[in-house]
Amino acid sequence: MSSWTRGVVAFATLALLAGCGDDPPEIHAPEMSAADAQACRDFVAALPDTIAGQDAVEVTGDTEYGAAWGDPAIVLTCGVDVPPDFNDTSTCIAVKRTGWFVPDDVFKDMFEGDETTDVPMTEMNYRPRIHVDLPGEYRPDGFPNTTGQLADLIERDLDRVGECI
Repeated sequence: MSSWTRGVVAFATLALLAGCGDDPPEIHAPEMSAADAQACRDFVAALPDTIAGQDAVEVTGDTEYGAAWGDPAIVLTCGVDVPPDFNDTSTCIAVKRTGWFVPDDVFKDMFEGDETTDVPMTEMNYRPRIHVDLPGEYRPDGFPNTTGQLADLIERDLDRVGECI
């Protein structure tokens, strides 16, 4: 292989490696009242540097309204709407005084032992509402560790308005 060819191969390899990094998670906060927006900014500002053993990572977008930890990222967004598939008969997973809604199909996978399924979960007892996307790679311990740690913060900093069990 000529030195020119080795140089081209080395450059191509470096270019590929540079492009392999994932983009930071992007936070998309919905429209909310001024009071909820302030509560979210305060809540997010007080989040710990580590959740479920994962260190905080950079986020983009509406950064005052969300945070992320780990790679792949556990992503939290504050101020979200009611999930479209939530209804009066939906089940929530109780963790301390919080109630986490997980869509039925994901809930079924979780309890049938499929530990690869990503878990979208929304806390339904407090306002403003918190949503967390938990990558399947962190299961099974990631769910109780994440919700347990966040439950303390949610109970301390947000307003309880209901009980989803």
